[in-house]
Amino acid sequence: MSRVDYIAPWWTYWLHNFPHINLRFQPIDNSFQPEDENYQQSLIFLACVVAVGLGLNLLCLAIYLSCLCCCRKDDEEETKKPSSCCVTWSAVAAGLITCVAVGVGFYGNSETNDGVYQLTYSLYNANHTLGGVDSLVSGTMGSMRTGLHQHLARLDEIFATRGDYVQTLQFMQQMADNVIKQLLGLPDWAEAKVDLASVADQTANVEYYRWLTYLLLLILDLIICLLACLGLAKQSRWLLTTMMVSGVLALVLSWTSLGVDLAAAVGTSDFCVSPDKYLMSQTKSIVSADIVHYYLYCNQTLSNPFQQPLTIFQRSMTTMQIQVQSLLQFAVPLFPTAERDLVGIQHLLNSSEVGLHQLTALLDCRGLNKDYLDAMVGVCYDGVEGVLYLCLFSILSACAFTVMLCAIPRAWRQIASREQDYDDIDDEDPFNPRVRRTGSQNPNLNNMHSFCSYSSSMGSQNSLHPPAPAVSNAPMSEYMNQTALFGGNPRYENVPLIGRGSPPPSYSPTMRATYLSMTEDPSRHFGNNFQG
Repeated sequence: MSRVDYIAPWWTYWLHNFPHINLRFQPIDNSFQPEDENYQQSLIFLACVVAVGLGLNLLCLAIYLSCLCCCRKDDEEETKKPSSCCVTWSAVAAGLITCVAVGVGFYGNSETNDGVYQLTYSLYNANHTLGGVDSLVSGTMGSMRTGLHQHLARLDEIFATRGDYVQTLQFMQQMADNVIKQLLGLPDWAEAKVDLASVADQTANVEYYRWLTYLLLLILDLIICLLACLGLAKQSRWLLTTMMVSGVLALVLSWTSLGVDLAAAVGTSDFCVSPDKYLMSQTKSIVSADIVHYYLYCNQTLSNPFQQPLTIFQRSMTTMQIQVQSLLQFAVPLFPTAERDLVGIQHLLNSSEVGLHQLTALLDCRGLNKDYLDAMVGVCYDGVEGVLYLCLFSILSACAFTVMLCAIPRAWRQIASREQDYDDIDDEDPFNPRVRRTGSQNPNLNNMHSFCSYSSSMGSQNSLHPPAPAVSNAPMSEYMNQTALFGGNPRYENVPLIGRGSPPPSYSPTMRATYLSMTEDPSRHFGNNFQG
């Protein structure tokens, strides 16, 4: 397996080339050095740049709202229609941008989670491999030091009268000590195993809360957008006020997430460009550089640093097996009690040889190198790509809420203007729909007479005049909304005559005075006419 199996993606180089400046505005090296204070400040500097963008955004919104509040409303119809259209199209644009942003955010959140999961999975696999190596080494050393030593001690007592057999036992003890020496020369993987396990656990916990936080943020943005559109459609002032405050909060959260994501993306890209350099610097106190180089590159041209101790281990085991077979063949007929210990030694050597094959397979570079490459692909491909999509989500979300915060005050002014026009209608006007609606709700006030619906005590009058048409109870809000929709002022003179039960709107002052005098004393007025 060659080194070209891992190639950092182009977006990591692009992010790696971002300017790295500390808080004293001094350029620093862009190498991944998370323990260095200047490097930490360079990432904080990127977040501060995003914070400046948030401040400028809020400042522009404040200037816009100030200008909107200070400017006077134009009452002409031709200026109201474009304003209404502007609010409508702004709401549509904000809704569409929010939907796109939420979709991008869900994809980026999922990609980031997949990359981190692949990283933790690879770390757990590598931890399992190192744990297996440590278990095999400790098990083999324990069996050699205790089990083999006990068997050899008993055989030394049995073969006390035979110097050649005793010499064979001493030679086997030397082989066992040689195996222990080779095993002690292997790296102590216990510390590395603990580090990988802790890193995997911490990464999994942080990723869970990060994923959950972004999921709640995506749902919050979607809810705010839907409620804002509902407030514009229903013309609810309290709902628009609530969404105005929520929109400012969502805008701040969008810029905050952008700053965190940008710093995380740049820092991770610095690592992805040259991960081997950082890993070798972090593991130099645990294992030697040639071992780390062997696992990171896993090139067939590289020599296995464990080849010599494993070969000596194998030869020592083979030599001891030959010695045991010789003693079983020649010494057991003379010393039958020695058979049990010799068979025990043979079983111990067989199990140790099986452990040797397993150890050789675990120490091979292909397994750990595959975990390393999987981790790099998960972090640098899926992980960084997902974070970039989350940055795009934050930018789109900030744009959407900026448009929304610009549209809501205009909608507020339009609603206030319509309510003011509605309140300007004369309460004493007999054609005021509010007076008619109040009369329809109170039966005692429905005795108002018109020119076409007069009723007197004389039966002839009942035959002369047809009954009054039913009074329309249509809500005034529908008419107000319809007239405002077409850009005009809501005036009662534009109401259709059907169902009004009243004279036409175009009446002279004389007709109005006559009508009012009739409503005050209709019997007297018509009585005088009959007397005349």
